[in-house]
Amino acid sequence: MIRLAVDIGSWVTKIYMPGCGVVLSEATCVAVETGEGGAVYKAMGDRARALSGKAAQNTHILNPVKEGDIDRPDLLADLLLYFFEKIEIPRRKTKNCEVMFVLPCGSKPELREKYLDVAEDCGIGRVCFTQTPFAAVLGHNVTLSQTSPVFSLDIGYGMTNIAVVSLDGIIAGLSVNLGGGNIDVDLIDYMAEERHIRIGTLTAERLKNTVGSLLEDDNKMTVVDGRSFEGGTPASAAVNSSQIEGAITLYVDKILEYVTLVMSRLPAEVASSVMHGGIYLSGGLGKLDGIAGYISKKLGVPVNESEEPALCSVIGAGMIMSSEYLFAALATAN
Repeated sequence: MIRLAVDIGSWVTKIYMPGCGVVLSEATCVAVETGEGGAVYKAMGDRARALSGKAAQNTHILNPVKEGDIDRPDLLADLLLYFFEKIEIPRRKTKNCEVMFVLPCGSKPELREKYLDVAEDCGIGRVCFTQTPFAAVLGHNVTLSQTSPVFSLDIGYGMTNIAVVSLDGIIAGLSVNLGGGNIDVDLIDYMAEERHIRIGTLTAERLKNTVGSLLEDDNKMTVVDGRSFEGGTPASAAVNSSQIEGAITLYVDKILEYVTLVMSRLPAEVASSVMHGGIYLSGGLGKLDGIAGYISKKLGVPVNESEEPALCSVIGAGMIMSSEYLFAALATAN
């Protein structure tokens, strides 16, 4: 039996194979070309994402997963089969796979059913689930127990998971449709309104990752290329960290409002434990310069970082699959 942990995000899908580590990290993206003969796949994964903003009029860049929900199960099934092929698991071998899917905190049964339908379309032999907060803290190499609660904050592209967990379950938690994608949209608006340049999602993501920062007095700078609103001609503008800080803090502060809400629901003993242990930060936005210090200063709580925050949840899910003890406590089998 081939065992895989799969974390399907709105921006990136990660696959972990116990004994091998993370074997795939690619865009959750499909390029579909429409014509007289119907729709055909032009590209998938990173190749499809690279076409964003550059494709012909009859080519559409589609994301089968949006804000943690499966929007197009048919596209997702074909995309997963493409990813499995890339890690040398052809369609005929998927029946020999046991796949653990990582679900958002408190996800509804309807989402689980969608994953089961996708798994059936892929011919996957066995399916099980875990939730992001458990997987994310384990990806930090934290030892979960029934008596030591851990605060998990996982900020992804389309969704943020906030929860205090122990080996006994989720003590308090929620998931919200906020993440790095909201910042990208704000950056697109900023470039249009303030710099009169139209940019796409890939450029906005690159701008965020290049000069986005919550460090005090950070002044990194980059040149952003786009199209002028006035004449429609190619245009460029220099952008530094301080100019886009507001777009970042706007959504980070919104997320911290939900963090505060979860904290307010904690029993006194649990709150005390969290105050000492701190918050474990993961997810793609965890790579942003200065975000851990910003959150710590805002909340007055230590924040623990990871070297690979975007991979914490899929690594943790792989650890759950590899341990009978953790699997019994933190996984749901079907």
